[in-house]
Amino acid sequence: MTTPYHSQYFAHELTKRLASDNAEKLSQSLLSATVDLNPHQIDAALFAFRSPLSRGAVLADEVGLGKTIEAGLILSQIWAERKRRSLCIVPASLRKQWSRELLEKFHIPSEILESKSYMAYRKQHDSNPFEQEGQVLICSYQFARSKIQDVQVVPWDLVILDEAHRIRNVYKKSNKIAREIRDGILPCPKVLLTATPLQNSLMELYGLISFVDPHLFGDEDSFRSQFAPRPGAATTVQLQDLRSRIRPVCQRTLRRQVMEYVPYTNRISVTQDFTPTTDEAQLYEAVSNYLQKDELLALPTGQRQLITLILRKILASSSFAITATLGKLIDRLEGVKSDIEAVQSDDMTHVVAGDFEITDELQEEWKSDTEDDSSGRSVDPETQKHLLSTIKGEIAELKSYKELADSIVVNAKGEALLGGLKVGFKKADELGSPRKVLIFTESRRTQTYLKSLLEENGYARQVVTVNGTNTAPESKQIYTEWLKRHEGEDCITGSPTADSRAALVEHFRDHASVMIATESAAEGVNLQFCNVVVNYDLPWNPQRIEQRIGRCHRYGQKFDVIVINFLNRKNEADQRVFELLDQKFRLFDGVFGASDEVLGALESGVDFERRILEIHQRCRTTEEIKNAFDDLQKELEDEIANRMEQARTTLMEHFDEEVHEKLRIRQQETEKHVSRYERWLWQLVKTELMDVADFDDDNHRFRLTHRLPGMNESIPLGTYGLVIHKDGHSEHHAQHHLRFDAPLVTFAVEAAKQRKLAACEMTFDHSNHPFKVSLAEKHTGRSGWFRVSHISVTALEEEQHLVLSGLDDSGNSLPSEECAALFSVPGKSGQAVAVPDTVITQLDQQFEVEQRRLIAANDERNLRYFADEEEKLDRWAEDLKEALERELKEIAADIRAIKKESRIAATLDLKLTLQKQVKAAEKKQSEKRKRLFDAQDEVDKKRDRLIAETQSRLKQSISVRHLFTIKWGVV
Repeated sequence: MTTPYHSQYFAHELTKRLASDNAEKLSQSLLSATVDLNPHQIDAALFAFRSPLSRGAVLADEVGLGKTIEAGLILSQIWAERKRRSLCIVPASLRKQWSRELLEKFHIPSEILESKSYMAYRKQHDSNPFEQEGQVLICSYQFARSKIQDVQVVPWDLVILDEAHRIRNVYKKSNKIAREIRDGILPCPKVLLTATPLQNSLMELYGLISFVDPHLFGDEDSFRSQFAPRPGAATTVQLQDLRSRIRPVCQRTLRRQVMEYVPYTNRISVTQDFTPTTDEAQLYEAVSNYLQKDELLALPTGQRQLITLILRKILASSSFAITATLGKLIDRLEGVKSDIEAVQSDDMTHVVAGDFEITDELQEEWKSDTEDDSSGRSVDPETQKHLLSTIKGEIAELKSYKELADSIVVNAKGEALLGGLKVGFKKADELGSPRKVLIFTESRRTQTYLKSLLEENGYARQVVTVNGTNTAPESKQIYTEWLKRHEGEDCITGSPTADSRAALVEHFRDHASVMIATESAAEGVNLQFCNVVVNYDLPWNPQRIEQRIGRCHRYGQKFDVIVINFLNRKNEADQRVFELLDQKFRLFDGVFGASDEVLGALESGVDFERRILEIHQRCRTTEEIKNAFDDLQKELEDEIANRMEQARTTLMEHFDEEVHEKLRIRQQETEKHVSRYERWLWQLVKTELMDVADFDDDNHRFRLTHRLPGMNESIPLGTYGLVIHKDGHSEHHAQHHLRFDAPLVTFAVEAAKQRKLAACEMTFDHSNHPFKVSLAEKHTGRSGWFRVSHISVTALEEEQHLVLSGLDDSGNSLPSEECAALFSVPGKSGQAVAVPDTVITQLDQQFEVEQRRLIAANDERNLRYFADEEEKLDRWAEDLKEALERELKEIAADIRAIKKESRIAATLDLKLTLQKQVKAAEKKQSEKRKRLFDAQDEVDKKRDRLIAETQSRLKQSISVRHLFTIKWGVV
């Protein structure tokens, strides 16, 4: 059996602080994560912890390799270390996905901060919402920029920036969002995630690196002159030098390098054509022409672009979606006839948000520094009279469109869907995959129409819908049944939004064959059990399409994924959009979908979306549409071609063989460490909870029947199961995951650590142990003493060690690993004993030897960290000084050129003029030289100050506690 001595030893092993470069560092966080272990992700997370002096990292794995998991591991580890001030700055469309993945995969709570939640917190607590602790905070880039004064007062433990290619042009003065965010979080540790760190210029790499560590290079001018004097001019020697300088900050793994660990299936594209009816075509043409008008009173001036985009998407979705929206526009105009100013300035996102659920996200994404705001403008009587007349005409026009829309009862695209489903199910049958189809639509009203259509055509009781509210009676019933079925289990988060979505996904997996999802509802949902994706409405943003398909085409998918798209053969613009998405972005075919080179050609998908809308709004003939799309295609081809492939390969990629070997070793190390930590955790809880739980060792489960004194009521009773990470999950379902950070584990660990243990006899029983432990077996029939001590060394960071000092009865020293091996077999504690002085002396001597070794290792490691930091700061200072000297050289060259021209001057006047220029340049040279010396002195002072700050952190502080002593014997 395991003794309290075993338990205390395991508790300290499980919770000790490890050095940044220790391969075991992530073991605590991995015990809490319900996620498969892929070695490249663990390697990336460890890379981010590589030095206590590090200011952060750029994790730049190719698309599809799980950079979010890498960031989650990093967050989980600092969470386990009780560092609870973390901020994730992500695209607005990914906020919910980040929140969900942190909770589901790492059990880390989070709060999305946007205007409503920010104001609610302010009102309730009268304090800065970014200062709340106990959960990771998530916000968009736009929101972080708008609240940067609140952000910058928080001493963040970590800031993560996802899709960080959005800020790679931070060095440009025009990129206000990136520059303000950079300055606001400058002193904080940062992790930047991007698949495209380098697209068009080496200056983009400078932008990302300066975001992480402003002292890795000099200023923008010095970097440009060294590495990027002009596009494509960097030599191989320069690129190799640049590679060595960014290597401590950037980590990149390619998909081909991890195929051994991360298998991928293929994407198969299916196009379903349809031809709108005459009435549908007439409705589309009429509303489209209406939206192209220069003056529209139904749409506020400041939101004209945004609302036009949404109306065009609703129009393309279904006649049922647009008819209700037209009615809302009519109601709005009729309701504001008496207030002309209001109709021009009101926020009308609420008019469309009920149907088009991602309106708020789009509004945030589309915000710009130059956004027009017409609020507060006065309207003179004459203008008011004109506008009133215009409103009446606009109402009549909208009513005629609504009347036409109401008359349409059959949608050609809906009828085509019935054929598309047959194709999808047939291909699923051919692949041997489950008969499951996921349909995406951008409109809630279209979702309702499609559900009715399918149920009337052979799919009764086979359809489930999921959207932003999930308030339909059927959805509520599914949710209620799910709550009853999983009562008392960890899968119930307490969030009705998250839990109702989980219930609907489970219903789709177990009972339904078709799920119809809106855009926002599917964010972060994993549907690997489904392999047919239908884009009933096709977004214009390529990244949104990639996210949709990624719900099914992701790690864990066992079958090829069929992607069905609908193509309107009467709409030239729709055909060209699909052509770009299919042929240029390569979204629908292949193993990986859109490549990072292609997606990286855009600053964001919003840029592409804006261009498509601009074409729709500007072009009125088929020829104009064709020419506009030809121009856009040419621009995209130029962007994609100018991707600096050779430079990126030289700078950021490693030989495949080198990566394969590193990942192979990383996987072996991780499996060994995590397996040991899991064993320790299991034995610890068995010892501490033996009186209140029934244990099933074979399945690593136990049932907690009642609580021990001191246990908090928040610790639930019921079945707990250990997540076995060699498989990524536990095969045997339990109500609760036995996570390292679970309250029950925290209670057990603290109980074991705080227990006072007297020296005693202990017999370790190797003969009845089911596994051979060679280091313990060799001592069978022998006895002796050993002591477990806890030592903490604090300098640049705190690291903790357990020192096991031992000897046998012959007085021979026992290596630490042999003492530790004894805890791998059961033991039985006996009576208390007194430790002889001679034994104490020998154990002290052993401990002092080990303590000196640990301190020396800490010194050596810190010296290496300091040397790297010193070299970095030296090179930073040299960069700046060389840039200053380069200016002097340029002036000297100018003087030589003017003197040469003066010598061959044809006239006296010209010669005198040139001599004046020489004197002016020499005066400028003299002043510049003086400023150079002053500037160089200032650079050296700043360098010395930074180094002194680092040196001050090198002073060691050491604390020692002797935990317990055992007189051991092995049988």
